[in-house]
Amino acid sequence: MTAEYPGWGEERVAPTLPDGRWDATFRHRSGDDWSELETWPDGAGGIVGAGATGGAGDGRYWTDRRLPDDGGDDGWDGGRGGEERFGGRGGDWDGPPPRRGLPGTGVRPRRSRLRRYTVRLLFTAIGLVLVFALAFGSLLLITPSTADARKRVAASEAAHGGVPLTGALPAKVVSALVATEDSRFYSHHGIDPLGAVRGITEPLLGGDQGGATLDQQLVKLLYTGGRRRTSDQIKQTALAVKLDHRYSKNDILRMYLDTVYFGHGFYGINRAAAGYFGVTPAGLSWTQAAMLAGLVQAPTAFDPFVHLGAARARESHVIDRLVSTGRLTKAQAAAVRAQPLNLR
Repeated sequence: MTAEYPGWGEERVAPTLPDGRWDATFRHRSGDDWSELETWPDGAGGIVGAGATGGAGDGRYWTDRRLPDDGGDDGWDGGRGGEERFGGRGGDWDGPPPRRGLPGTGVRPRRSRLRRYTVRLLFTAIGLVLVFALAFGSLLLITPSTADARKRVAASEAAHGGVPLTGALPAKVVSALVATEDSRFYSHHGIDPLGAVRGITEPLLGGDQGGATLDQQLVKLLYTGGRRRTSDQIKQTALAVKLDHRYSKNDILRMYLDTVYFGHGFYGINRAAAGYFGVTPAGLSWTQAAMLAGLVQAPTAFDPFVHLGAARARESHVIDRLVSTGRLTKAQAAAVRAQPLNLR
């Protein structure tokens, strides 16, 4: 017999077939969409299992089976398809279409929307990495070698009256410089992704640590004339990687300290230590070393002979960075701040 149920479709109850496939069918149609639920009896008024089939006007179809019934009130939950979702033993229609078919249905399970999005995102990320790797590899091929870096440093010294460092590197200046300009200098390979992000975000938050590594700053001076154009900054990234690959960290620091401008006409750490304080780099106090390390960011604006207040404020920032990176304790930093500057 057939019974009509307003709002959801029809129910047709029929005797069990000889093969025991089904006992009752619940059908629903909405326009060109259709769906059907079949149940298998257990002979005692219960349901052994259920199967469902459905389709849509655009040609999509689905099917699902659940054997055996778990005995709960919900009967079974349908798989994916059509525009509807089965729920409950009575054939109610509820919510979005079922999610997937089950083994033995003959229909390939459909992936969930979240899984599809995750897979797409993963492949997009892989594609971007491959594109970046190819682009950066091409950049390494077209940029010059850094084998002549030392010759370029010597040429800069000759042009600006610099005096090259001899002997050991000045430890206090190196510590202050690394803490302020490139705190991950000893762990990166020429470029620092975290530093690049920091260089973008910190100015927005009131910080001033910058984003270029010491390698990038050095190749900017030696190979791109100190320019800040986007094309030059891209080249500096590739050159910094080459520089870090070819030279040791101490070699890079030595070339940097021999080349960088400290303001007031002083190029290189030898000229700056003598010009500002009348000492050699090895004889600099922590206060003096912190001031010189702070000058490289803006040597004219922080020139202590002209802008002493700004220079002292910058020096204090360098001391704070020495504490943050663990080079000085807070007590040591307080003692450093109490030391006289002895500016000439």
